[in-house]
Amino acid sequence: MNNILALFTKRSNWTIPYLIFLGIFVVMPLILIVIYALTDADGVFTFGNFRKFMQHPEAMNTFIYSVGIAIITTLACILLGYPAAYILSQARFNTSRTMVVLFILPMWINILIRTLATVALFDFLNYPLGEGALIFGMIYNFLPFMIYPIYNTLQKMDNNLIEAAQDLGANPFQVFIKTIVPLSMPGVVSGIMMVFMPTISTFAIAELLTMNNIKLFGTTIQENINNGMWNYGAALSLIMLLLIGITGLFSSDSQSEREGGII
Repeated sequence: MNNILALFTKRSNWTIPYLIFLGIFVVMPLILIVIYALTDADGVFTFGNFRKFMQHPEAMNTFIYSVGIAIITTLACILLGYPAAYILSQARFNTSRTMVVLFILPMWINILIRTLATVALFDFLNYPLGEGALIFGMIYNFLPFMIYPIYNTLQKMDNNLIEAAQDLGANPFQVFIKTIVPLSMPGVVSGIMMVFMPTISTFAIAELLTMNNIKLFGTTIQENINNGMWNYGAALSLIMLLLIGITGLFSSDSQSEREGGII
């Protein structure tokens, strides 16, 4: 009995369920992806899955195209999301919290339902489904992921720094460019990661908004897995994971440098 009480009273033991969860649902799937990616259908170690990707023009072109769509979506979300987050963060904007909830409210609806509603909207407007509809759908679905981290960063910003810049003679434009924008970069970086990563890996939005005429990298992975090509699909998944990991690494380094410069 005492051992059981000691188990529950020790604070570090409360992390055990989370470690078990991470081990089963995060670490093990990643290990399986690596194993499948580095083996063939007979379980023999090989780099053939990666060579197949490099030698397959369609898969390579799809990968490059997906990165391009992700970059366009991310830039559009920054251009639309930063002004919205900045306006919402202003103290004189009394309904800011209500507006933030309105921006986040669509996220409570399943992404497939939102995308199907977008398809219905384009049908109603007699606008053809294709690349334009795909980019619109990407921006619509992932814009809140850009607004919210930037809004949080701007909300927590020390107003004394802005007042100091004004006291030093900076005009409103200089205050925004030289003070507010650099201090809000951690939120921008978080928003970029939250938009760029899922845009590359998604496939349902592309299938619905282009009638499966345009394939993204996530669609290629999904098709290979559905067709039983687990090894090649795992290799493509590992390539995508490596890209996301490298992007996250560079973002973390640049964010650390900015924070070090501010301090």
